[in-house]
Amino acid sequence: MSNARHNDTGYPMVKIPAGEIELRDDRIKTIWTVNVNSFLLAPVPVTKALYFSIAQQTADPIDEPQAPVTDVSWHDAILFCNLLSRLSGLKECYSVIGSGGDVVCNWEADGYRLPTEAEWQHACKAGTDGYRYGELDEIAWYKENSGGKVHEAGLKLPNAWGLYDMLGNVWEWCWDLYDVKVYDSYRIFRGGSWAEEARGCGATCRRRSHPSFRIDDLGFRLARSVFYK
Repeated sequence: MSNARHNDTGYPMVKIPAGEIELRDDRIKTIWTVNVNSFLLAPVPVTKALYFSIAQQTADPIDEPQAPVTDVSWHDAILFCNLLSRLSGLKECYSVIGSGGDVVCNWEADGYRLPTEAEWQHACKAGTDGYRYGELDEIAWYKENSGGKVHEAGLKLPNAWGLYDMLGNVWEWCWDLYDVKVYDSYRIFRGGSWAEEARGCGATCRRRSHPSFRIDDLGFRLARSVFYK
């Protein structure tokens, strides 16, 4: 992970260049284009070691501490981002509004947040135009090579921008709602996992679930906005 640079909080992040990405929803046969500003993205998903040291502030031993944390809901990820921001002296990105628990994001805040799905896909592709940024067995843990379990983050080859496990190992929550009219509050996750068939581990594959959903192959990765003075 030598391409990762430490930012002002000491947490390693990779600066992702601005660009344009094409998103698609095969369910409703729709394609749209999104301009993505430069932003920061962690080179690996949030690990068990980081998550439990911040969320539970425990020094107890953890099995496979450098494996991505799983069984975290979208709400868990949001709360973690805010907590890590506070502990790092950064402004929190997320606020809960009203009795319904709606979450809003302050995009002008400098704290940690989830990537948007456009940011995630742009970072995953890293300038390539295919479904994957390399040969699947070389870049991802998936059903055929994972042995039925999650693996330590960063063991497979990274993409051209120094990001590991963008495909396979664990799905990653994104900020975005999927389709409010049909799925209400469902949020998007991307990337495939150790339990996923090969066809599900691709840069444009989209999945969704309720923000309270937790499962053993779903985690998240940290992002931050970039501001220019």
